[in-house]
Amino acid sequence: MPKPSRPAAVVALARGATSEEAARESGVSGRTVRRWMEDPDFQIEVRDTRTEILSTAVGQLAAGAAEAVTTLRAALHDADGRNRVQAARTLLDAVLSLRESLDLEQRLAALEAAEDDKQGRR
Repeated sequence: MPKPSRPAAVVALARGATSEEAARESGVSGRTVRRWMEDPDFQIEVRDTRTEILSTAVGQLAAGAAEAVTTLRAALHDADGRNRVQAARTLLDAVLSLRESLDLEQRLAALEAAEDDKQGRR
């Protein structure tokens, strides 16, 4: 059994483990993990660790996205017309999706700015 470790429980829970799984991984009882989970500071540690894990994953996805776009762009010149069409569709779908996301982000920012202005005038 591993040496009892609160940080190990934090990491396990941040990855999505149940309290029982986190208990096994950290060498404590499930009851201890559940008690820790009631502590606001522990909850913050789990949340912050989860944010770090997700941030790392997003960075890795971004790096892969650049390679994927390079591959798709190369496929636009493939000898097989079906590959060219599929690459073109995939790129266009991605561009449209990205455009929608950016539009929503801009609209949300404008609404938040308007709300901030409204709050400031009260």
